[in-house]
Amino acid sequence: MKWPFQRRTTLINGALGVLLVAGAGTAYLTLGDGGDDAAAATRVTRVQRGSVSASVSASGSVESARSGDLSFGTSGTVAKIYVKAGQKVPAGAVLARLDQTEALENVDEAKANLAAAEDGDTTSAKGYAGYLQVKNAYNSALRAYQGTVLKAPFAGTVTAVNGTVGGSSSGSGSSSSSSSSSSSGSGASSGSSGSSGSGASAGGGASSSSGSSSSGSGSGFIELTDTKHLQIEGDFTEADTTKLKVGQTASVSFDALTGKTATGKITEIGLSPTTSDNVVKFPVTISLTKVPSGVRLGQTATVEITTASADDVLYVPTAAVKTAGGQSTVTVVRNGKQVAVTVETGVKGDQGTEITSGLSEGDQVVVTSSTTGTSGSGAGQRGGLPGGGAPGGGFGGGAPGGGGGGRR
Repeated sequence: MKWPFQRRTTLINGALGVLLVAGAGTAYLTLGDGGDDAAAATRVTRVQRGSVSASVSASGSVESARSGDLSFGTSGTVAKIYVKAGQKVPAGAVLARLDQTEALENVDEAKANLAAAEDGDTTSAKGYAGYLQVKNAYNSALRAYQGTVLKAPFAGTVTAVNGTVGGSSSGSGSSSSSSSSSSSGSGASSGSSGSSGSGASAGGGASSSSGSSSSGSGSGFIELTDTKHLQIEGDFTEADTTKLKVGQTASVSFDALTGKTATGKITEIGLSPTTSDNVVKFPVTISLTKVPSGVRLGQTATVEITTASADDVLYVPTAAVKTAGGQSTVTVVRNGKQVAVTVETGVKGDQGTEITSGLSEGDQVVVTSSTTGTSGSGAGQRGGLPGGGAPGGGFGGGAPGGGGGGRR
């Protein structure tokens, strides 16, 4: 008695199965791209109007645009140290002094000899040669005396004092550099008792610093850093470097300072590349023009430079544009069918690409993504319609109803 009922159920289920397979096939032919990538998914979005920008970025650390390892111009015994790590000094400030007793004696002796030589025979060749020898000795003694005083060649912050009162100076002379790679990351030398650690002044006026030396990483008796003029050196790939030029503005963010940004300009593009993991990169120096509070030497930063931009233009997601043989095409949905349309492109942004001809605002374009189940617009630019420009939240793999599932 139950056989007719079971047979009817079987027929109904079979018919539903046929309809389901047919519907899936239709959806695949309509929206699937039929490519070789099995993981590829397609969605539909609309041509929108808005802004498109392209940028490149790199990371680096905050460093001083000018720093120096300063040493005395002569050797001797340290008699006075007027500064300590963390102290800010103006240009020309006296930082330290050697014992000048012997140097003054040598100057007085050389001066007296010079006076005697000037009163002697300077008309003959032999007499004039003797005079010049005495004069050179006086100049040498005078330079040695001047070398007993160490002065700041520029305004900055003392980051390390590598000596003590009563100690000796090698007299290696003063040296300076354009970066602070050897400076302390916090702007003050570590291990210095009484140093501020933040690059702030450690106290007003000059003071004796006996026993307050610090072991800095530089080779100078005193290390001085200009903390008002900061820069960042980032390594950009060779492809990105071709888009850069001196004078371009940059936006800088800091890992340790959430929400704070600085502005800067490219001041130098290096000519000597480095290669790592078969990637060629060039150093680019960005001088900071506006620095927020809290920025310290050594902090990690990310530099972003806008290389091209366009406002109030038509654009599509970059993934929608396919380029081969110098020709760009976009797949457009027209009358339920996919049609390849040749387009002209402008600015190729990070998320969207400008379309200068070939499409109109509101046209439906197909975007192929390597992530299965992706839905929504994905253009990454201003404007757009919810769900990729189609009612129901997008086409979700071929069926209306919210990207990834059909109507229940």
